Amino acid sequence: MLERLSLDGKTVVITGGGTGLGLAMVRALARAGANVVIAGRRTGPIEDAAAEVEGLGREAMAIPTDVSDSGQVDRLITTTVDRFGRIDVLINNAALVSENVRKPIWEISDEEWQGAMDVNLNGAFFCSRAAAKPMADQGRGKIINVASGFGLRGGRDIYMYCCSKGAVIQLTRVLSFSLARHGITANTIAPGFIPTSSTDVDMRNTLPPSGDFLPIGKLGVPEDLGPVAVFLASEASDYMTGETIIVDGGGLAGGISPTGHAPLADLEP
Repeated sequence: MLERLSLDGKTVVITGGGTGLGLAMVRALARAGANVVIAGRRTGPIEDAAAEVEGLGREAMAIPTDVSDSGQVDRLITTTVDRFGRIDVLINNAALVSENVRKPIWEISDEEWQGAMDVNLNGAFFCSRAAAKPMADQGRGKIINVASGFGLRGGRDIYMYCCSKGAVIQLTRVLSFSLARHGITANTIAPGFIPTSSTDVDMRNTLPPSGDFLPIGKLGVPEDLGPVAVFLASEASDYMTGETIIVDGGGLAGGISPTGHAPLADLEP
C-alpha cells in the first residue's frame, strides 16, 4: 500500500511554493520522492525552497511566475516539460491573502476585486489550461487546487477571498468532469484557518483568536497540508476526482461560525 504513496520519479509543479502552506507542501512532496518545480512572484523564497528540495536529493527548479499573467504561466509549464519531459502533478496554491482585508462592499474598488480574481481564480485556470494538454498527451495527470473553507461558507466583509475560493472549487468540478477521459484527475484541498506570515492582516479579525472553538481544539499548522498533498499527488488517489478534502479541525463539520463567538450550552454528565 505504501508504494502507491511514493512520488519517486514524478514531476510536480506548485505555485506559491516559497512560503507558508506552499512551502510545507514542497517539503512533503520532496520527501515523498518528487522532483519539484516551484513558482512564485518573489525570487528569494522559491530559490530557497528549491535548495531545500535539492538538499533532500531531488531535482528542483525555481521559476519566478505571476500566475495572473497567462504568458508567464505558459512559460512555466513549457520550461518544466523541456527540463523533465513531462508534468505529472500541478498544484494551484498561489493566492492573494494579505490583500484581502475586511471592507464594506461599497468601499471595494474595481481594482481590488479584479486583482483577487486575477490571482486566485484566473491563475488557477491559466495554470490548469497550460498543464492539461501535456498531461492529456501523456495520458495521465493530476491537478490539485487549494481553496479554503471560506469557499464553502461566508466570511464577514471578505468578498474577494470567499468568492474566488468558491469559484476555485467549482473549477475543480468542471476540470474533473471534462478531463477524466484524458486520464486526468482534479481535486481540491480546502484548508481552514492556518496561521502563516501572510495571514497576519485585517482578515485575521474575522477568525477566532485560537482553536478553542474547533472540535479538534487547536488551529492547524502548515505541515498539516503536506500529507494531504502527497496523497492527492500519488497513485493512492487515482480513483478520486472532483472531490474536496477539508482540512480544518472539524470547523465546518461542527458548524463553527468564523466570528470568534459560539453559543454556550450545559453538557449533561
